[in-house]
Amino acid sequence: MELTLAILKPSAIERCLVGEIISRIQKKGLIIAGMKMMQLDEKILREHYAHLVDKPFFPSIVKSMTASPVVVMALKGVDAVKVYREMTGVTNGRNAAPGTLRGDLCMSGQANIVHASDTPENGKIEVARFFKPEEIFDWMPADKEFYYGDDEFRQ
Repeated sequence: MELTLAILKPSAIERCLVGEIISRIQKKGLIIAGMKMMQLDEKILREHYAHLVDKPFFPSIVKSMTASPVVVMALKGVDAVKVYREMTGVTNGRNAAPGTLRGDLCMSGQANIVHASDTPENGKIEVARFFKPEEIFDWMPADKEFYYGDDEFRQ
């Protein structure tokens, strides 16, 4: 099973979208292995967005990502990274397909409500950045058998 990081950004928190986003994640069948609310700071954002630190728009990322607390989740499931990224839609909500989180719930490229890991490798790195090992729970929902066929499920 893959792990991926989901961040419900300040734009989701301030717009009271947390419940809807979590509900859609759970309805899809992704398993929440860890979840917490936290206040991000520039230090963790410089690490998390290291590939963007030198861009002229990085200060606006820091401003928007520190505007309120965020909810971070470690999600697990078969192909969790790909599944969650497809659920989120493209970065700019104006261009995201209807049915995706961004396509249904946002209009912005920056205030785009959620973060999703881009690869399984980065999913592991990002989850470890935001969660201690003891904050990740190895559990299965009782209804797991209704989300996966016997030949699809890998522990």
